[in-house]
Amino acid sequence: MERGNRRRGGVAVVAALAVAGSVAGVAPVGVLAAGGGTAGSADATYRNYMVFYADGARSQAVSDVERAGGTNVSPGDPRLGYVVARGPGDRFLEALASSDAVVGVSSNRKIGTAVATRVAPEVDKDLAARAPLDGAAAEGAEPLSGRQWDMRLIGATPDKSYKKAPGSKKVLVGIIDTGVDGTHPDIAPNFDRALSRNFVTDKPKDPNGETFDGPCEVTSCKDPVDADDNGHGTHVASTIGSPINGLGVAGVAPNVTLVNLRAGQDSGLFFLKPSMDALTYAADNGIDVVNMSYYVDPWLFNCTANPSDSKAEQMEQRGIITGMQRALDYARKRGVTLISAIGNGSTDLGKPKTDTSSPDYPQGEERTRKVNNSCLNVPAESKGVISVSSVGPNGVKAYYSDYGIEQTDLSAPGGDEFNPSTRRSDVTRTILAAAPEKLLRTQGLIDKDGEPKSSAVVRDCKDGTCAYYQYLQGTSMAAPHAAGVAAILVSRFGQPGKGGLTLDPKTVQRLLYASATEKKCPSPRAHVYRATGAKTVHVCEGGKSRNGFYGHGIVNAAKAATIKR
Repeated sequence: MERGNRRRGGVAVVAALAVAGSVAGVAPVGVLAAGGGTAGSADATYRNYMVFYADGARSQAVSDVERAGGTNVSPGDPRLGYVVARGPGDRFLEALASSDAVVGVSSNRKIGTAVATRVAPEVDKDLAARAPLDGAAAEGAEPLSGRQWDMRLIGATPDKSYKKAPGSKKVLVGIIDTGVDGTHPDIAPNFDRALSRNFVTDKPKDPNGETFDGPCEVTSCKDPVDADDNGHGTHVASTIGSPINGLGVAGVAPNVTLVNLRAGQDSGLFFLKPSMDALTYAADNGIDVVNMSYYVDPWLFNCTANPSDSKAEQMEQRGIITGMQRALDYARKRGVTLISAIGNGSTDLGKPKTDTSSPDYPQGEERTRKVNNSCLNVPAESKGVISVSSVGPNGVKAYYSDYGIEQTDLSAPGGDEFNPSTRRSDVTRTILAAAPEKLLRTQGLIDKDGEPKSSAVVRDCKDGTCAYYQYLQGTSMAAPHAAGVAAILVSRFGQPGKGGLTLDPKTVQRLLYASATEKKCPSPRAHVYRATGAKTVHVCEGGKSRNGFYGHGIVNAAKAATIKR
C-alpha cells in the first residue's frame, strides 16, 4: 500500500482504490574494505551492482572494478554493456567515479508507480459537449461501453476504428508492469501465455523488515505469468486490447495479442534490472509495442552532476540513465515502439526546480534538492520514447499530469474525477478497465457473493461467466490508449517479421503524430487549476501542432484506422 504522500509517476488512482507501494532494494550481505579485503566498518556495505562500461572499454572497466574492491565479477549483459559485481557501497561507487571506462553504476534499484492524486474541475468549452459518461451501450457495442467515455473521445467505437481496423492477432503488445491477469474473461481471449514472462521474484519484506510484497502466493515466490496481485498491469492491458466478446469492455485494439512482460513487484514497484530484461526480451521476441507506465527510482529526477548529490549518488543516477537508455535503444532498433506515461507530478518537466521526494529508498531519506532541466525523469525523458500526458473527459490536460514542450509527445484519456459542473468527485470520469477478482476480494471491494461494495468496481456477467472492472486515473491510464493506437498502425502497415508483423518505430511514431487530433494551448496560456481548494497555474508553451500540454495532439484511433501511410 502507499506510504506517505510521496509523488510518483505513472498512475494516479481514485482515493478508494490506491494501489501503489514503496521501498525496495538490495539487502546488505557483508562488508568489504576498499582494497577488496574484509573489513569491520559498517560503512562498507557489500552490495550487487550493475557497472556500465564505455564502448570498447569492458576490460579496463573490469580492472577498475577490481581495484575499487569489486568481487564476483560476472559478464552481466554484453548487449547493454554492463558487468555485475559486488562492491563496498558508496566507497565502491566513489572509487569508480574517476574511471574513464565506467559511465555509470546502479544497484538493483526500483521503478515506481504513483501516489493517488486529486485533480481539479476545468472546462474546455470546445470539447464540453460529450456523450454521457455513464450511459447505455450503443448498438453492437460491449455491455459496459456506455461507461467508456475514453474510447468515444478517441474514436475507438464499433462505427469507427473497430469497424475499419480492430487490430491483428499478429501484432504483439508487451505490458511491462505488475503482471497481467491472463485468466480474466475479458483478457484471456487475447492473452499469449506461452510468450509471457515474469522477470521478478516476490519479496515479502524489505531490508528493514517492513512489509513489501507481503506473503508469497507460491512456494518459489515467483508468480505464474498469468497473475497480477496488484491490478495495475491488468488495467493497462485491458485498455490496450480487451476483446469484443459480448462481455464488459473493449480495448483500443480489441484484436491484438497481449503479452505480459512483468517487471513490477506485487507492491507496485519495479527494479531496474527486471525492466531492462523485459525490454531486451521484447526486442528479441518480436514484440511490436511496449507500454511503460512508471519512472525509475530512487530519484524522481536523475542528475549526472548535481552538486547537492554525493559522488556515489551521481554515479547511481548516471547508471539509471545509461542502463535504461541502452535497453530502450536495443529494443527500438529491433522494432519495438516505446510508449511511456509522462508522470503525475503536476510539473513542467522542462523547468523543474526542486525535488523533495528523492532518494526515496530507504524510506525516510528524502531531502529537498535543487534540480534543473539537465536532470531527467526516466523513461519519460529518455530518447526514442513516446511520452503521453493525460486528459479528462472534456479534453483538458489533467491537473496531476506532468507536461513540457520538450517532453510531451502525445496526450490521451487518463481521467479526471472532478466534475466541472458539480465540482465534486465523480468516479465515472476516470478510466474503467479489467481488474483481477482475487485482488478485489483481498481489498474487500467485493463481498463473498461477488457483489461490488464500491462504486469504483463494476461487475458484468454473460452466460454464467462474470468479470470485474475498476475505475482508475493517471498518466498510466493515458499511455495504454496511445499503445493501442500504435498497435492499430502496426496491424495496418506492418510487414511479416519475427512473431508476426513488424513496423519501424520511426514510422509508427510519424503516423501516431499525424493521426492525432491537434489541440491548441488554453487561453490564457497560464491555465489555472483548483484542486480541493488549492490554486495551481500551469503554463502551456507551443502552437497547435505541438505544445507542452498535448504534444502533437490527442491520440485518435478512428483516424489511425483510415490514415494513409
